[in-house]
Amino acid sequence: MTDRLYYHDSFLYEFDAEVRSVVESPRPAIILDRTAFYPTSGGQIHDTGRILPALHGSGSSGVQPAAMRVMEVADSENGEIVHYLEAPVKDLHQGTCVRGEIDADRRRDHMRQHSAQHVLSAAFVRLFNMPTVSFHMAEDYCSIDLDTPSLGKDQVESAEHLANEIVIENRPVAVRFVARDEAAQLGLRKLPPAECDQLRLIDIRDFDLTACGGTHVSETGQIGAILLRKTEKVRQGYRVEFVAGLRAVSAARRDFSTLTEAAALFSAGLGDVPLQVRKSLEEVRSLHKQAQQWQEELAAAQAALLFAEATESCGRKLIVRTLSDRDLNFLKLLAQKVTRQASPVVALLATTSAQPALVFAQTAGQPHDMAALLKEAVAKLGGRGGGSKDLAQGGVASPDGIPDALAAAAEKIGNESR
Repeated sequence: MTDRLYYHDSFLYEFDAEVRSVVESPRPAIILDRTAFYPTSGGQIHDTGRILPALHGSGSSGVQPAAMRVMEVADSENGEIVHYLEAPVKDLHQGTCVRGEIDADRRRDHMRQHSAQHVLSAAFVRLFNMPTVSFHMAEDYCSIDLDTPSLGKDQVESAEHLANEIVIENRPVAVRFVARDEAAQLGLRKLPPAECDQLRLIDIRDFDLTACGGTHVSETGQIGAILLRKTEKVRQGYRVEFVAGLRAVSAARRDFSTLTEAAALFSAGLGDVPLQVRKSLEEVRSLHKQAQQWQEELAAAQAALLFAEATESCGRKLIVRTLSDRDLNFLKLLAQKVTRQASPVVALLATTSAQPALVFAQTAGQPHDMAALLKEAVAKLGGRGGGSKDLAQGGVASPDGIPDALAAAAEKIGNESR
C-alpha cells in the first residue's frame, strides 16, 4: 500500500519518493511508495502537480531532467495511489527516486472547501438535526445533501451564520488516529462503515468530530468566508450549494457586479432591483397576454377572409395559402380557425419565414389523412413532420419547393374527392 503523507500533513507540498511501478496503458501513470498527492475520494477531487527526478539538475549529459505533469490521482483496488501523467513516462523505472510537487494553490483551495463542509455540516446538525448524507466538490462549487424533508430560507441563513462564527473564532483543527472501537465512544458526527480498524478523525475543537481521509486546514480561520449559494430538492432530501475562501470572494464579486449592472439598467438602487424585476415581469406577462389576444383576433379575421374567398367544390372548400411573415404557431392557429367555419374546409398552409413550415388541416369528419399527406410533402423537401388525421405540421430547411409541394398536395386532395 502507498504511504499517504497527506494523512499527517495537509500542508506538505513537496516530498521525495521511490517509483514502485510504471504503467504505460491505457493511460501513462506511475505508482510510488509514498505520496502527498491526494486521490479523488470522499467527495474531494484530486490534486495535480509535477513529478521529477529527485536530483533536479543537469545530469552527466548536461540536460536537465524533464518534469512530468500529474493530471489526475486515483485510488487502486489494492490500496495503492495511481498518478496519471500528461505524457508517456520517460527514463523512469522501478526503484527510481523522484520528487513530487503539489499544486499548492489548488491544494489550499480544496482544504478550505472540505474544511468548510465539515463546519457547515456540523452547523446543520447542531441547529436543526439535519445530517449530511453526501458531499461533492467540483472545480467551482461544492454541495452537501441533507437528510431532511424540508429546508427553509431562515434555516439556511442560520446555518451559514453559525458556520462563519466558527471560522471567525479560528478554532484549532486537529488530526488524530484512533481504533474503531474507541471512535464509537467519542460521539462522532458520522461513523463510517466498518472497513478498517483504525480511523482518521478531524477534530474542530468543541464543535465537530468526524472520520475523514481528506485534506484540511489547521485552524478554521484559514477557511475564509463560507457562502451558501442555493438550495434545491433532491431525491434524498435537500442539496445545499456553497463556496468558501477565495471561491466565496469570487462568487460574491460576480454577484455584486451582476446586481450593479442590473441596477444601472433599471436606473435603480441595488436593493430595488428585485422590485424592478417583478414590475418588468408583470409588464411582460401583460403584453404577452395582449399579443395572444391580438393573435387570436387576427387569425379569426384572416380565417374568415380565406373562407369567404375560397370556392366550394365537392361539398368542401380547399384553401391553399403561403404566408411570408407568420410563424408556425400562427399557422396552427389559423388552421384551427378556418376549419371551424360554417362548411367543411381543407387548409394547406405554409410559411416561408426564417423557420419554414407547413400545416395541413381539415374539418373533422372529412375523408382525407392530413398526417400522411403532410409527411409525403415535407419528405420531398428534406423535412420532418407529423400529427393526426385532421391536423399535422412539419418543418423544412428551406422555403424552396414549398409552392410545388402545396400544389401537389392540393392535386391529391382533388383526386381523392372525385
